[in-house]
Amino acid sequence: MIEEPKLLRIVKDVTRPSLRQLKALENVPTSVANDAMWGRGAFAKKIKHVDPTGTMSSNVVGPALTVNSGPGDILALLAALKFIASGDIVVSSFANYQGCAAAGDRLAGMMKNCGAAAFVTDGPMRDLVGLNKVGLPSWCTGLTPASPMSKGPGSVGFPINISGLEVLSGDIIIADLDGVIVIPLQEADEVINRCHEILDLEQNLDEKVVDGLKVPEEIEKLLNSDNVEYF
Repeated sequence: MIEEPKLLRIVKDVTRPSLRQLKALENVPTSVANDAMWGRGAFAKKIKHVDPTGTMSSNVVGPALTVNSGPGDILALLAALKFIASGDIVVSSFANYQGCAAAGDRLAGMMKNCGAAAFVTDGPMRDLVGLNKVGLPSWCTGLTPASPMSKGPGSVGFPINISGLEVLSGDIIIADLDGVIVIPLQEADEVINRCHEILDLEQNLDEKVVDGLKVPEEIEKLLNSDNVEYF
């Protein structure tokens, strides 16, 4: 007979990014981070800020604390409350289940009380009025009044697959109104350097646009080259 699984599996020790690394990404948009990773790291577009017109913050960066809740269940997410470090972004895989909420205002409030900076899930949430009162920045697939179970099994701190991406506890999450990006911790310094190179290039281009730029110089050169055939 196959042994029944434990209700919960938990990794207690998580290697998190340094404050220097997080500070360096504080004002980096998700679009720039995605460019810096050559188009990798973006969660599916259906995972959006739960209420972009509300009062909660819509721009966060922090280390991931991973939770594998499983479809329709929040036992692992409840257990994760005990292991949240200040500034963590709780990333909960709901197995893309859309039949009930992956969290509501009370659970969001408890996460915030434990020090969480934000919550990200591939399931819906509920209690929008309460979520705005709590003020924990959250990204999800939408809203539903349907409630989940808390029976397990699930895990905290193990690698998860969410939105087609592998996320490890300690990876860096950036989230804003455009969506959510995960930066693998081992690539953090390389990506940070590339982000700031891109920001400098974009600032230069922004200034040219303000000054009246119509067609980029490299496009003008291309259009006048042998690589374009006119009819």
